[in-house]
Amino acid sequence: MKIAFLGAGKMATAIAGGLARQGLVAASEMTACDVSPEAGAAFTAATGVAWTASPGVDFMAAGCWLVAVKPQTAEAALRSLPRRPEAPLVISIAAGLPLARLREWLGSDRLIRVMPNTPLLVGQGASVFARGAGATPADGAFCARIFGSLGLCREVPEAWIDAVTALSGSGPAYVFEMVQALVDAGVAVGLPAELALDLTVQTVAGAAEMLRQKQGTPEALRRAVTSPGGTTAAGLAVLSAEGFRGIVRRTVEAARARAVELGR
Repeated sequence: MKIAFLGAGKMATAIAGGLARQGLVAASEMTACDVSPEAGAAFTAATGVAWTASPGVDFMAAGCWLVAVKPQTAEAALRSLPRRPEAPLVISIAAGLPLARLREWLGSDRLIRVMPNTPLLVGQGASVFARGAGATPADGAFCARIFGSLGLCREVPEAWIDAVTALSGSGPAYVFEMVQALVDAGVAVGLPAELALDLTVQTVAGAAEMLRQKQGTPEALRRAVTSPGGTTAAGLAVLSAEGFRGIVRRTVEAARARAVELGR
């Protein structure tokens, strides 16, 4: 299926580039349009996929439109697209836009709403998608191939997407904040900043890989590294006393509440 990208920013570039590199969709089977010449030129340079300033014949003939514009510009961009006798599959990664709103703007229910996160830019994304009533299981499988090529991808009910936004959508920022806090703490106890950063990044990556390989649950792995009366136990006691898990829960709850508000 030919793919036309509406928007040629970083996420569109990562998706198109990943599909082309993995041989899932040839560059010649994709196209993009973007009002920004700079974004369009960068997209083509990175992916080898042709770009235009407005939807042309190739765009209109594509079987899938992948909407990768900013949410605040999405309505104008989508309403301006000519209607086709046969509706294309429309996959939207525009944050916060529910299927109902996309249906209103496009006059079609062959829609899929995707919530990716920024590690998709390095092929390690966490994405979920929800299908509109007119999107078939085959459409869902096609979407899963696209985003599964760039990390983890799962289909969920649309009602879960605000929670996903708060967890994995915003989650990289929480991880970056934690990493910076650990680096600052390392510097405070006498380590050079560069070494503290390298050690922290590798520690986070290694711990995540142990979980990915299912070497144990988070609780089991935490217990395995925590000797009674040892250094890790002393550090974890502080996290417990400061209500670390409660802070994380409230963080996600606040992000979800904001996602709900923005989607109204």
